[in-house]
Amino acid sequence: MFLLKKLFYRRIWRQIFLERLSEPLHLNLISLFVALFGTLRMKIFYDLCVRQQHAFGLLTAADAALSAGYGRVTAIEFGVASGTGLLNICKLASRITKVTGVAFDIVGFDNVSGMPPLRDYRDHPELYQPGWYPMTSPDALRAALPANATLLLGDIAQTVDGFMVGHDKKSPIGFVSVDVDYYWSAVECLKCLSDAPEHYLPTVAMYFDDVGGPDHNPWCGELLAINEFNANNQMRKIAPINFLRETRLFRNAAWIAKMYFCQVFDHRNRFEVLQNYGHVAMGNPYLNIPEQER
Repeated sequence: MFLLKKLFYRRIWRQIFLERLSEPLHLNLISLFVALFGTLRMKIFYDLCVRQQHAFGLLTAADAALSAGYGRVTAIEFGVASGTGLLNICKLASRITKVTGVAFDIVGFDNVSGMPPLRDYRDHPELYQPGWYPMTSPDALRAALPANATLLLGDIAQTVDGFMVGHDKKSPIGFVSVDVDYYWSAVECLKCLSDAPEHYLPTVAMYFDDVGGPDHNPWCGELLAINEFNANNQMRKIAPINFLRETRLFRNAAWIAKMYFCQVFDHRNRFEVLQNYGHVAMGNPYLNIPEQER
């Protein structure tokens, strides 16, 4: 029923034509089989989950948590609005837990009243206006959330600090979705990545919703917040996931360009993960020298 309702929106049909029907016919035919009989991992690989950016980000976080030796991981959404995205994250996380065994703690941040007053040109006043995207039913949304999800309401500048003070390091932050439109709001969101390295996975998957429009630019909005975060943090750097589009089966999807990694360079796992890997040496078939990897 949920998927059928989405088909009434013109933007959904435009997305289908641009991102899906422009792909090779045989891949779309295989997708029908995967949709009916495929595993969750296959469905994520074939872009068959609602809000694929969430599915990819959550699965990436779960796999990274397993590699780093964690049984739980925290996922954050900044900019909850009506709550559709947060509930989608909760449902996907539950399914991914069944596949990977990694449990999720999910946190949604919103100020309830919609977008705050504009501060200056960096907030994209030509694109967004104060009061847009209010949270219409916070009590109903909170009641609909599963036990592992929390809704933090109020000014993000204050709620982020309080959250980080009480954050359980046994559930490191592994996925962050930023959908706050404004530059100043994005700056406050990214403060959640500036704490001690134990609060995070070695790489944190991130989705930035407001970086792909023709008027988005490096001097305003979320892109400017990313650039300034990188300039101000020596051991944390946010960058698009390298070669992600080339590794996807369906490469026309717009969400791919909005996926980033925050690299946590001082995470101890970076220095420990290969210590017991063994010896690696290049081989040379011309000299009958075999590769060594043990």
